[in-house]
Amino acid sequence: MHARIGCPQAKHTLDMTHKKACATMLLGLCLLPSLLHAPDVSAKRRPPPPKPAVAAPVAPAAPPTWSAGTARNRVPDIGAAARQVDYFAQQLVTHKGLPGLAIAIVQNGRVVTMHGYGRTGGPGGEPVTTDTVFRLASLSKAFAATLTAQLVSEGAMDWDRPIINQLPAFKLRDYASSQKVTVRDVLSQSVGLTHNTYDRDLEGNVPYPLLAEKLADAPLQCSPGQCYGYQNVAFSLVGDLVFASTGDFYSHQVEKKIFHPLGMYSSTYGRDALEASPSWARPHVRGRGGWVPVRPKESYYHVPPAAGVNSSIHDMSQWLIAQMGHRPDVLSDPLLRQIHTPQVRTPGEIHGSAWRRERLRNAWYALGFRIYDYGGHTLVFHGGAVQGYRGLIGFLPDEDVGIVVLWNSETSAPSGLLPSLMDRVLNMPPRDWLGVDELPEND
Repeated sequence: MHARIGCPQAKHTLDMTHKKACATMLLGLCLLPSLLHAPDVSAKRRPPPPKPAVAAPVAPAAPPTWSAGTARNRVPDIGAAARQVDYFAQQLVTHKGLPGLAIAIVQNGRVVTMHGYGRTGGPGGEPVTTDTVFRLASLSKAFAATLTAQLVSEGAMDWDRPIINQLPAFKLRDYASSQKVTVRDVLSQSVGLTHNTYDRDLEGNVPYPLLAEKLADAPLQCSPGQCYGYQNVAFSLVGDLVFASTGDFYSHQVEKKIFHPLGMYSSTYGRDALEASPSWARPHVRGRGGWVPVRPKESYYHVPPAAGVNSSIHDMSQWLIAQMGHRPDVLSDPLLRQIHTPQVRTPGEIHGSAWRRERLRNAWYALGFRIYDYGGHTLVFHGGAVQGYRGLIGFLPDEDVGIVVLWNSETSAPSGLLPSLMDRVLNMPPRDWLGVDELPEND
């Protein structure tokens, strides 16, 4: 199926939010003179690095690889470490004043600890529970890569087929580059565009279809597949490709192939669906008197593959377990190996937050996930950020330990929960990444 102008209207049994997401996706599918869709989310725009991160060579060390079906470096029961990190999460809310937070830690295919802390915010703010729904922002990208891998395994898509075969109106500034961009390039953030192309316009509510069309005028920093440039708009082209390959809406395919098989029944796409959830966390921004709840902004919901998912910590624990290889009935070992294989180096990642500077030796982007060398151990990771929400997911595949944290405020403090857990699991020297180690055990 080729993309064309004059998209059909979405008709399925999802809610209005889902319909909006689908309509947006279709607009990209309906390209020709005016389309191409898809920004991704890390809501805070990161400045472009001084030099492009070139895909090859991958020095100094070869990218890490792993297989869910191979022997792992099992670690002893992490119950004590998990409880300590969970306690730190609680202290961030009670002593540091975060509005709300949810955390899950898993080992060997089972949930070790899972809790919600704080309140949802807004009128009659309720306690955050394990079923409270948060926005995932860029954690949504892994769902896009996973769905694509499923369709590749079914023969409906191909990692290395030029996307112009199905989206004939797709254009970049350079004609030759337009002919080369593949599905792999889109999902590995190596289309060749400069970082976060047109994110600012997306945040200014410029319609996605117009931004997709404008990719034809966007500056290029390299040929497709040759360098890293994080995208939200271009990344979401995968939604058009899914429709062109299946004749079905992107968000419906994720529901059918991922959410429902994994029992992720609180997970949805779009703002309407978020606000219709029985329990959902309101986004909070800083105000004069502290954290102030606001209505979720809709801009990044217009690019569902990049940033459209809403989910609870319960659902995300199941997603994490599946990504770690414990649901082969839904996500096979070969499929996971595809999406977790490094594709392009991202050296700028090792110069970010304190734990990245001190623990990371190397960094890559795979397909919808980041791959880090964390003190000599492979860490599969991604973070997400939009107005009023933050989140992270990370796991050590060889040690079979992982963590997910979601929170409804614009602070980076909970990011330290991930290295706090990993250091304890890997017996690394203790380091207070949170500023909560000195707090009393009982208050």
